[in-house]
Amino acid sequence: MSSDGDNNISMAVAVASCVAMALFYVLILYAPTVILRLPSPSSFSDFMIRRFVCAAISTVVSLVFTAYILPIKSWEASVILGVFGIRTDHLWQGVVYPLLLTSLIYAGSLVLNLLLLLESCKENGGGCSFFTKVRSFVQAIPACITTCASGVYFWRNLVVAPLTEELVFRACMIPLLLCAGFRIYYAIFLCPILFSLAHLNHFREMYIRQNRSYIKASLIVGLQLGYTVVFGAYASFLFIRTGHLAAPLFAHIFCNYMGLPVLLHPRGKGLVSAAALAGVVGFVTLLFPLTKPLMYNDRTNNCPCWLGYCLWH
Repeated sequence: MSSDGDNNISMAVAVASCVAMALFYVLILYAPTVILRLPSPSSFSDFMIRRFVCAAISTVVSLVFTAYILPIKSWEASVILGVFGIRTDHLWQGVVYPLLLTSLIYAGSLVLNLLLLLESCKENGGGCSFFTKVRSFVQAIPACITTCASGVYFWRNLVVAPLTEELVFRACMIPLLLCAGFRIYYAIFLCPILFSLAHLNHFREMYIRQNRSYIKASLIVGLQLGYTVVFGAYASFLFIRTGHLAAPLFAHIFCNYMGLPVLLHPRGKGLVSAAALAGVVGFVTLLFPLTKPLMYNDRTNNCPCWLGYCLWH
């Protein structure tokens, strides 16, 4: 292996590897029908389960490939997992602080949901108090989770897609780029571009499967890609600053659950917009303070400290 401070990976190899993993992540989704010539799935659930398996295979291959070409000096499980940001130390910080930070972007959406809840209480003619409504909502959560967990959309949006995408596009790609000598901000903005490639297949699905017009499918996918690039940059930022895969993973799950942030709504009478604006201001203000590397690590050498520690010690 390399001596301390040397890089065994060239920039060209790192970029080529990242592009290959991004393409593999997308192309393997079509392997069952195009390459293996398997019959078309009989139901949407079978179709999605087949895709789940393909995404899992792509993720495992990317993890093994990345571990093989990275200049890792120790092959202990804790060290290898640490390179990918899979750690148990400072775990609650890696989950809670990034979630709080991410929720600020959705301040408008959260205020709107609160207003709708209050309106629901008023429509009952005062038959229930706010706290009674909240208690009923909390009591209904287990049944709701059970119902949702039985659907493929739940597994796709809140489990398989966030987990596999964060493992491939953050845990695998960012260590490769940083070890090749790319500056942190280059890595932050390069990964989202590759991340957006994984969503180009949505155009095919909208244009062919959903019979949307070429222009409409292009506009929808274009908006999705723009949002994907922005979120990808934010997720990469979280991963590098915290060294925890849990940080971008739970932020990803939360964003998938919430959808696009609500910035304006007629029922809010300005409250939704004010909350959204305050949330954006809070997010920008707390972005760096809530992601200080020292809050998530015991030891720092070079930024990002977790990567330098795992690779060179």
